[in-house]
Amino acid sequence: MSLTRLFFFHINVWLSPVSQTLLPPLPQCWWASADLQQELYHHLAAYVPRIFLGRGEGNSREEQKEELACQLLLLAPLEWLLLGEDPASGLALLQENNCPSALCGHVFKVGEPTYSCRECAADPTCVLCMQCFLESAHRQHRYRMTTSGGGGFCDCGDTEAWKNAPWCQKHARVDGHTEEDPVAQLPPDLITRAYRVFFIILKYAVDLLTWEQEDQLPAGLEPPERADTYFCVVFNDEVHTYEQVIYTLQKAVSCSHKEALSFATAVDREGRKSVRFGDFQFCEQAKSVIVRNKSRQSKPLRVQVMHSSVVAHQCFALKTLKWLGQIIKYSDGLRRILCQVGLQQGPEGENSSLVDRLMLNDSRMWKGARNIYHQLLMNSVLMDLKFKKIFAIQFAKNYEHLQNDYVKDDHDREFSITDLSVQMFTVPSLGRMLMVEENLMTTIIRTFVDHLRHRDVHGRFQFDRYTAQQAFKFGRVQSLIGDLKYVLISAPSEWSDSLRVKFLEGFDAVLDLLTCMQGMDPVVRQVGQHIEMEPEWEAAFTLQMKLTHIISMIQDWCSTDERVLIQAYRKCLSALTQCHGGLLDGEPPVSLSMAGHCVETFRYQVSQDKVSIHLPVCRLLAGLHVLLSRTEVASRFPEQLPLGELSPHLLIELPLRCLVLCAQVHAGMWRRNGFSLINQIYYYHNVKCRMEMFDKDIIMLQAGASMMDPNHFLMMVLSRFELFHIFSSADIRKRFREANRDFVQQNTLIEEMLHLIIMVIGERYVAGVGQVEPLEEVRREIIHQLSIRPMAHSELVKALPENGNKETGLERVIDSVALFKSPGVTGRGLYELRPESFKHFNLYFHHYSRADQSKAEEAQKKLRRQRGDDAALPPPLPPPLCPLFGSLVNLLQCDVLLAVESAVLQWAMEPGGGGWTESMLQRVLHLVGMALLEEQQQLENSSGEDHVTFNYTSRITCPGEAPTSSGSILALLETLQNAPHLEVHKDMITWILKMIRNIKMIRERTSSASSIPVSPGGHELMREKEKAERKRKAEMARLRREKIMAQMSEMQKNFINENKEMFQQSGEEMGVSTLTCASQVCVGPRRVGGSERRQQVICILCQEEQEVTGVGQAMVLAAFVQRSTVLSRNRHCSLLTPTLGEALHLPRSLCSSRYFEAVQLKEQRRQQRLRGHNSYDVENGEFLCPLCECLSNTVIPLLPHTPLPDHSADHLSLEAWLKKTSQQVESLNSAPRKQSEGESPVEGASPFSISICEMIITFSMSVYKVGLKTNPNEQDHRVPVLSWSTCAYTIQSIERLLMDEDKPLFGSLPCRQDDCLSALTRFSSACWASVPLRTVHAHLSRLLTVLLPDPPVENAPCILHVDMFHLLVRVFAPPTCLSAGSQVTDHVHLLHLITVAHMVQILLTSVTEEAAMDQDSGATEEEELTCQLYSTLRKHLGSVLPDVSSGWQLLHRLKVGLLPFLRAAALFFHYLNSSVPPTDLMGECSSAGVSRCVCEVPVSGRCETRCLCRYRWCHHPALKHTLQGGGDFIRFPRESNRLIDLPEDYSVLINQASSFT
Repeated sequence: MSLTRLFFFHINVWLSPVSQTLLPPLPQCWWASADLQQELYHHLAAYVPRIFLGRGEGNSREEQKEELACQLLLLAPLEWLLLGEDPASGLALLQENNCPSALCGHVFKVGEPTYSCRECAADPTCVLCMQCFLESAHRQHRYRMTTSGGGGFCDCGDTEAWKNAPWCQKHARVDGHTEEDPVAQLPPDLITRAYRVFFIILKYAVDLLTWEQEDQLPAGLEPPERADTYFCVVFNDEVHTYEQVIYTLQKAVSCSHKEALSFATAVDREGRKSVRFGDFQFCEQAKSVIVRNKSRQSKPLRVQVMHSSVVAHQCFALKTLKWLGQIIKYSDGLRRILCQVGLQQGPEGENSSLVDRLMLNDSRMWKGARNIYHQLLMNSVLMDLKFKKIFAIQFAKNYEHLQNDYVKDDHDREFSITDLSVQMFTVPSLGRMLMVEENLMTTIIRTFVDHLRHRDVHGRFQFDRYTAQQAFKFGRVQSLIGDLKYVLISAPSEWSDSLRVKFLEGFDAVLDLLTCMQGMDPVVRQVGQHIEMEPEWEAAFTLQMKLTHIISMIQDWCSTDERVLIQAYRKCLSALTQCHGGLLDGEPPVSLSMAGHCVETFRYQVSQDKVSIHLPVCRLLAGLHVLLSRTEVASRFPEQLPLGELSPHLLIELPLRCLVLCAQVHAGMWRRNGFSLINQIYYYHNVKCRMEMFDKDIIMLQAGASMMDPNHFLMMVLSRFELFHIFSSADIRKRFREANRDFVQQNTLIEEMLHLIIMVIGERYVAGVGQVEPLEEVRREIIHQLSIRPMAHSELVKALPENGNKETGLERVIDSVALFKSPGVTGRGLYELRPESFKHFNLYFHHYSRADQSKAEEAQKKLRRQRGDDAALPPPLPPPLCPLFGSLVNLLQCDVLLAVESAVLQWAMEPGGGGWTESMLQRVLHLVGMALLEEQQQLENSSGEDHVTFNYTSRITCPGEAPTSSGSILALLETLQNAPHLEVHKDMITWILKMIRNIKMIRERTSSASSIPVSPGGHELMREKEKAERKRKAEMARLRREKIMAQMSEMQKNFINENKEMFQQSGEEMGVSTLTCASQVCVGPRRVGGSERRQQVICILCQEEQEVTGVGQAMVLAAFVQRSTVLSRNRHCSLLTPTLGEALHLPRSLCSSRYFEAVQLKEQRRQQRLRGHNSYDVENGEFLCPLCECLSNTVIPLLPHTPLPDHSADHLSLEAWLKKTSQQVESLNSAPRKQSEGESPVEGASPFSISICEMIITFSMSVYKVGLKTNPNEQDHRVPVLSWSTCAYTIQSIERLLMDEDKPLFGSLPCRQDDCLSALTRFSSACWASVPLRTVHAHLSRLLTVLLPDPPVENAPCILHVDMFHLLVRVFAPPTCLSAGSQVTDHVHLLHLITVAHMVQILLTSVTEEAAMDQDSGATEEEELTCQLYSTLRKHLGSVLPDVSSGWQLLHRLKVGLLPFLRAAALFFHYLNSSVPPTDLMGECSSAGVSRCVCEVPVSGRCETRCLCRYRWCHHPALKHTLQGGGDFIRFPRESNRLIDLPEDYSVLINQASSFT
């Protein structure tokens, strides 16, 4: 205790030099007091303002002192007060005796991975943390991994969140475990202390966080001495930008930009920040500046001048909330006590608990305070199921108030208390309890509707007049729809009477909402002029998309209870009747007559009157109508349903208008209405909306058509499409004689009308419309998507609609209809349709767009041609209809449809005139095929003819009646079968005629005798005949191919016999060539020339062929030059060697220049208008390859093969060559001095044409500009150096890549890289043509001084500081300026000299292996020579090199280090000299070849090598200093840079990344 007092003394010295003798009272003394709260408040009033004075903000040392003082002077006494003993031992004992809850409760950080089991989760919001997931059974299931936005917690252990396996192994319950009250397990005295301490501390925190006075404190917390110290505090909002806040703070408090940025960051992160400290006047001055500095569009920043003691107590209040959250983690009993304290109602009554006060004042707090108390609620009341229910009830009671505060607030939802709704509403038991007890469903909807008060005269929502503030409010109020989704996400399996009543009340509220949406945003066709301003449409569709899953969930709830379904259907029908009340006002009836049928309707034209695409009430009724059929409620309880009150004409009216609107838009009749209508039509059919829009409209038409006369239905359709006068005319052909300028639009409307009839009759794959399984609809969607082309899994998921649980049902059915092809070169696997699923393809699938339909048609016809079938695409066999929709099939044989079909077929008799289209005829043939399949199906499923009421074949066989007076449809089809202008439809017509004959045969067999068993269907007989015919044709084709192959074989034999001598000569040449290739070399006197064939290339722009020569027009390769660090060990190097990317395709230089000029001109024009971001920057010389569109920024000229050297010249020895070469270098070094004295250099003539020289300069400047990051300068002496370095670096990079990937040196490169290296290597040998010859000679003489002993040159580099392969490329690339010997001699000696220099580098830098072992056999000649070379180096360098006695070890190190150099050199000489590589180098480089090279060089020049080591390489002044650690150098063999090793599980990586947030 004395130690604690001593520490308190030192803390007091730091806090206040004036009151050094003041010590805090001990907790035991506080308990003895009569008023514990008063004693605690007195202690806090004395110490809190001193500790949290805030003068050390930004100073980490002062902040550490502040944190330490808070812990020891404020929090530690509270722990003593709570535990009654030393906190360290007391907390450990609590944790040891604690029986933790089965709930995990891990709170997610931002970016942390979460897992949801797609098979076992009750809804998508049920997630697991990574630790629980890895130890659970869900790891073997289908799961979804996402990243958390922060704030939620792990649901492991929640039995309502999981259908199976609710616990992981860590949180699994023991069998027989029963839940006990955790408070009962605590000592009684601890319980008493906990209640009192928790209440005092929590009340203190709530009072301070909800305190609104800036200059006063709650009673009992006034400081002993009140100082005139204030803070100017700036609060966060989501209106002002960082720049606005920084500018305002710089102006108000006169701080730097860095300080203002720090203030703005803290304000955004914590929600508030003090920006000035001082007296009241000083802070008020800053406040006035901040308030005045506002823009016209936004309100000023919220700023307050607060007394320092108020700010200090609020800071400590947040500390206490954190402390409470940490304390309750030690014991579930303490957690429950805190929950009781927080939720206990006060004497004020309703909403008087401490938690209620926090909730109701949430929007008044700053962001940091909200986050902390939300975190405490997550760790306390939401972790205890008992108090979670109590908290949920309070939340629901105050729901409207909380949502109103949130809508008025400007903070994001994640910082609002309303964001916790997901933690309660998604629990099924809680959600239904709140629905029953608090009428939650109705409350949510009413609250939502109250915020959308802008209506038109009919009470419909109106969004077009929204101000910016109203639009912002609408965006925030949409979160209420998410809460409703949480409540409805799990449909109940058992219903109570109270649940039925409250759900139907909520259903009434939903109908009120949908009634306000019914008919909103109506449009009228613009005829005279284009619309001036695009109307607002996005808000209405946003609302529709938000409600899509809500409406589906409501239907799912209704489907689980018959009584609820019946009542919901009656309510919805009543609401729709009210919406239809204004349709017939003042409209006289109109009588329509056609094909002997008459129907009354009212006048309405979509092209003239108002029409809306939003019909949610009508579509909800369509969904409920399907449920009546699917659940068989309509057949079992017909007396309870108002089916007799239904008016089919009114049911189909509004959906039909909407579909006619879409048809007219497709026909181009609404172009003057702008893009807003086009966008609405797009989303109407889009996968996000179509389930509750387009699909439901089709269902409503099906429902209406099944309840009315089919002729009346079709006459209504013709009337709304404004096509009735065309088909009801007495003379169908009159249309051709009239000069009608709207033929194109009318034809499109007829096509759309026929397509609509096909959909109404044929779309039977919704359970309840057709007798299908629920997953059949998903299976059909997948079949038709894969009928377009093979697709990846992600593409299929995007094409399928999701349900409320974010599931598409894809995985359940995909294997039954598709085959998965593993990923190949493209890098992604594709699903392909199974052959047995082709028969389900429907050309007029209702979810196809026009583009999709064309692609699918072409793909299916191609497949049929490959199988040898005809080109006909008949409709698939449809599933049977449900009884409620059974009369739909009568549409196919009604008089009106027959009249329409007959008219189109008559129009098709005319080859021209424009009165019909092939698409129109194709749709009619499809309808005929559907009718024939329906009749055949009924015949095959019936026991006799009396049971078949569908008789389409007899209807089309009879001649047409008045007013058409035409022949029968069958006769028309037979006539059209041989029409030359209908060749494309011949196969389909033939199929129809075969079907008619087969149906007649079936009817004849059925009616002949009932005793004779019914033979298989005519359709199967027709298939057998077609199969036999295809087999016969295939056999004939096989015999024809065999005959042709036999003839070709005989001709080959005759040709060989006639030209035996030529074939023998070719064989001998091939043998010699093979023998030569085996011993081929690419450098030296034994070099064999490469291919002497002419290189012919084709320009990809002008498609002209040209030979690659040095004097013609330049041909170039598009390429990309970039800086690279792939081989660099020091990534901070200031100058990086540029590397060349893949060379692409071949244009001419002139064509490429014109192409780039065209690209530049195009970009200049594009700058005058808005445009998207391009993948290339024209200003930096970037462009896309005109063929493959790969990024490029330069072109490489193609150069011809290098000629063979003259082998007849004399070959000097290495000693003589070294002596003569030294003299040549000395003369080159003296050349600059002679030039300065007046002698001009002699420049040689360039061997290349002007065009090629220009391209050489172009590429040289590209490398120069990228490598040095500077403007081009052709006179810079570094231009050739960069070109040579580019070639060397690129070859080294590719060699290292092949080595790391274990690929052969030759033959494994793609053609692009191969062409790139070939062009680049030849360019490096020709780039001297673009610079003065004296510059090349100067570079060459300086490079050779690294290798040659004489003459000495000042500042010559050390051998360790030179990359020998770069040196090799530089001395071999330019034309030789040496005359010491022949070119062959120069090349051989240079290669040997550079190779020995690299060997010396390896021996100087390689590290001795500690575990090296000598071989048992004696030393070989190679090992002896290697030891001699190493001894020479040690002789001149002394103890710098370690003593190595093992020749085998030295040789091994030499081989490993030399192999990359030799491989790179082989690539260089292969492309430079166009040499064919030997066979043994087409695989892995053998160590035998390396050994021969290592052995040859020292033997051929031992004495010369020792001289070089002694006089040049070993005696360089920087060598010994570098080896002793005085500088950086590269060690050989060089290590490859590699990527960081990542975890095998991607989620582990995400989890690691989240820890850095």
